[in-house]
Amino acid sequence: MILAERKARVEAEAAASRLGAEALQLKATASSSEAMIAHLKLMIEKLRRELYGQHSERTARLIDQMELQLEELEAQATEDEIAAKAASCHVAAPLPSQRRRPVRKPFPEHLPRERVVMPAPTSCPCCGSMKLSKLGEDVTETLEVVPRSWKVIQTVREKFTCRQCETITQPPAPFHVTPRGFLGPSLLAMMLFEKFGQHQPLNRQSERYGREGIELSVSTLADQVGAATVALAPLHALIARHVMAAERLHADDTTVPILAKGKTDTGRIWTYVRDDRPFGGADPPAALYFASRDRRQGHPDAHLAGWRGILQADAYGGYNGLYDLARKAGAVTSALCWAHARRGFFELADIAASARRGHGAAPVSPIALEAVKRIDMVFAIEREINGLSADERHRVRQERSRQIVEELRIWLGEQRLTLSRSATVAKPIDYMLRRWDGFAAFLDDGKACLSNNAAERSLRGFALGRKAWLFAGSSRGAERAAAMVTLIQTAKLNDVDPQAWLADVLARIAETPQGKLDQLLPWNWCAASTAAIAA
Repeated sequence: MILAERKARVEAEAAASRLGAEALQLKATASSSEAMIAHLKLMIEKLRRELYGQHSERTARLIDQMELQLEELEAQATEDEIAAKAASCHVAAPLPSQRRRPVRKPFPEHLPRERVVMPAPTSCPCCGSMKLSKLGEDVTETLEVVPRSWKVIQTVREKFTCRQCETITQPPAPFHVTPRGFLGPSLLAMMLFEKFGQHQPLNRQSERYGREGIELSVSTLADQVGAATVALAPLHALIARHVMAAERLHADDTTVPILAKGKTDTGRIWTYVRDDRPFGGADPPAALYFASRDRRQGHPDAHLAGWRGILQADAYGGYNGLYDLARKAGAVTSALCWAHARRGFFELADIAASARRGHGAAPVSPIALEAVKRIDMVFAIEREINGLSADERHRVRQERSRQIVEELRIWLGEQRLTLSRSATVAKPIDYMLRRWDGFAAFLDDGKACLSNNAAERSLRGFALGRKAWLFAGSSRGAERAAAMVTLIQTAKLNDVDPQAWLADVLARIAETPQGKLDQLLPWNWCAASTAAIAA
């Protein structure tokens, strides 16, 4: 009876695996079809523009939009195809059909060739005979880039035959980090960093490469981006685990337009930053990003489902579920941002801005000016204790900051009684007084910070990038951007050159055992790797 139940369970699991593999194959086929349809639509629009001479700004923006949509679909199709292949191997199912891709043109003849001849065997691996005779060689060409110069690396694999047993011997083909890859790791790293770190869409990169004599289509580049994202996913998972092991996190979000049917949705990029340096923590800093199409409370609840600690954030109501005492993982401690509170007063007390506006400007509020001075006294103390241990910070705050904060609370309450409901300065006062426990939380824990500036700095790139790439092509594209920016921003936080680090990681990740992947993380990456890349 037990054997029959086990057999039935195994058969059910095998059937579920086969169904899962078939679903992934269908998904890969659908993604491939969508990419092909987008490619054909783009070609039609370009031909129509050439035939009828429509060079209006609206037409140009439409083509740019279609280029970006094609980029996202190509990368998505590649990710789905890799997932379908992996699932097919596990259940011995037929491999998904290869989707049609643009025919790769031969590399330009003017590029210098660098021959890398792999070491020839000294004896036959089959019988051990020394009587080897060269049959010929196979050459694998990889396009690689040296800063501001291009070259093609020819990896020569010589063939040898044994005169005694006639066995043919040849070294294995060189590894490429992406399937069907012909781009070297340095070129891939540059492309990824420019797209996700410098906010240069692939169509602009393709145009720049074309001006340098290298024909690389947007479709080809997008295919490589999708494959590289899959290859780097294990490092992203390690960084996410490291961030979620923190005792304190900075959290914030910013808008990012996401392309939808005939419009763009106002999506969100969420960031969670681990930075223990203000209280002398030895663990390295890291930043983790997520993407969503809206700002519902369910997103931070899902991101921090199993986490508990101090959350440095603004007063956004979407975090309230984390502070609930009935939360399954335990209530998160709220530590609100004093920089947000100070900003409301500073806008009413900015003497220089008021002088620039002239006679029509609103007068400077004396209450706001006094509030800024009192808050600045707290910030001055924080600058002095930055980097000290948590216990030392707690001691100084109890001795010096607590009295200033208590006097500020009493003073704000007194001033609020003298103001009408419509007074402009009443709004920032109410903002602080209604949430006073969250603002005073830093006094009782040396690990807490006074502001959430670490999270705001981590989102600055998206705020600047929106002007360059206009919108994300899809939800998958926004998620892909969040994953890649996690890697790049974490490298920056650890004072590591993101492009050099990515180049080294892409070259080594396939040969690195799963248990040693943490050696490739930015904080474990040694400077010797940079010297090796330069050489």
